[in-house]
Amino acid sequence: MSDLQERARALDAADELAPLRELFTLDDTVYLDGNSLGALPRHVPARLQEVLTREWGELRIRSWGESGWWTAPERIGDRIAPIVGAAAGQIVVGDSTSVNVFKAVVAATRLAPEGRDEILVDADTFPTDGYIAASAARMTGHRIVPVAPAEVPGALGPRTAAVLLNHVDYRSGRLHDLPALTAAVHAAGAVSVWDLCHSAGALPVDLDRHGVDLAVGCTYKYLNGGPGSPAYLYVAARHQPVFDSPLPGWTSHADPFAMTPGYEAADGAVRGRVGTPDILSMLALESSLDVWDGVGIEAVRAKSLALTDFFLECVAEYVPEGRVSSATPAAHAERGSQVALRCEDAEPVMGALIARGVVGDLRRPDVLRFGFTPLYVGFADAERAARLLADVLAG
Repeated sequence: MSDLQERARALDAADELAPLRELFTLDDTVYLDGNSLGALPRHVPARLQEVLTREWGELRIRSWGESGWWTAPERIGDRIAPIVGAAAGQIVVGDSTSVNVFKAVVAATRLAPEGRDEILVDADTFPTDGYIAASAARMTGHRIVPVAPAEVPGALGPRTAAVLLNHVDYRSGRLHDLPALTAAVHAAGAVSVWDLCHSAGALPVDLDRHGVDLAVGCTYKYLNGGPGSPAYLYVAARHQPVFDSPLPGWTSHADPFAMTPGYEAADGAVRGRVGTPDILSMLALESSLDVWDGVGIEAVRAKSLALTDFFLECVAEYVPEGRVSSATPAAHAERGSQVALRCEDAEPVMGALIARGVVGDLRRPDVLRFGFTPLYVGFADAERAARLLADVLAG
């Protein structure tokens, strides 16, 4: 056994989060793709079976009231709130991240002072965010200004209405400075919108503490909600009385069952709702969130940094020199919970790794991505992944 293998065993033995792995359906595969799709918590199938057989099968329409279906979007939002540092009553669950980006960006332009016609967008944003923001700009008469997150303070001005940024870059895993950037946006009189898809459940976000205006995120990555599980929308309490959604659906009406032709928005985060909730996936998400009971996000962050540090150390030790280089910042303050390695032949390399039982993913043309989900990934996983990567690259 190598020194790194021995260290991995010792680190796993001392890991306070290690027992959480037993809450998930996992096998001997080293699963480092939780930043794309989280693993299945073991208890969720039984919960879904109950929903199917009793709540839908027996109670049917009565479950909207008796089983709490109608209030699920806000109830589950309140379960997510502590993970992203928000007080209750500010998050509503539903729709996709893309739909929520549209709601948030348009609503942000409506919250901004009059006369402002620019929307700043992360130049390297996840493509959908850019597509949606561009469409929102066309519809509202605004102009899109692509800018690197680090350059946002210098790009802000009296014409800036809103700024849409990713907390963690999906390719490189770079963590952007949410507190400082939010403060800069506010100093310019603009409205901040943050995409938390690659940070929620992996590191502290502290939305309330840092005064974020609006935020969106998915739930199928680090929150383990399942494929296509509903996204969420955060609307800071101070904005809720005037939050003007561009998609005023019937379930966000103050009296939805009155079925009146005129729209009157409900109070609170309910304003972020649109249509009938997707109950099956929503309740699967709610059940998945049970794995977070008693888990502190600071402990998750500490393990995430330790895991990624150790993985990078193992890569440096095992992988032939010059075969890969890290695109992920070494500084903890600039790192999310993934490691991106640049590699010339990334696609066949990842294919070979998956065949050997290490599942990551890639971003063309040359990025190998390894996501570290602290609730179920261990140090032995990190060491094995680096060792098998070295074997693939040497062979």
